[in-house]
Amino acid sequence: MDIMKMMKQAKEMQSKMADMQASLANLEVSGASGGGLVSVTVTGAGALAALKIDPSLMQPGEQEILEDLIVAAHADARAKLETELQKRMAEVTGGLQLPPGMKLPF
Repeated sequence: MDIMKMMKQAKEMQSKMADMQASLANLEVSGASGGGLVSVTVTGAGALAALKIDPSLMQPGEQEILEDLIVAAHADARAKLETELQKRMAEVTGGLQLPPGMKLPF
């Protein structure tokens, strides 16, 4: 591959990466557990933005179940976020083949 062409592609990719990172600021992904009784929303940066718990789960002695459902809902949201991030990264990298082990951004 021509080094000048590769440098041009890298520069274009860098610009696309900046655009993608800016769009992540507005990205929110939701996950759920317990049949939707617990839901969480995380931002593109992975920060917890919202937590909703159905009142039926707030019973004395059920704390451990509720805690497990919160963790599961968060894991679901993070998995969906990771899938979305991979999809967006694939769009940015286009056809550029990176050497094994090389990650973006550089």
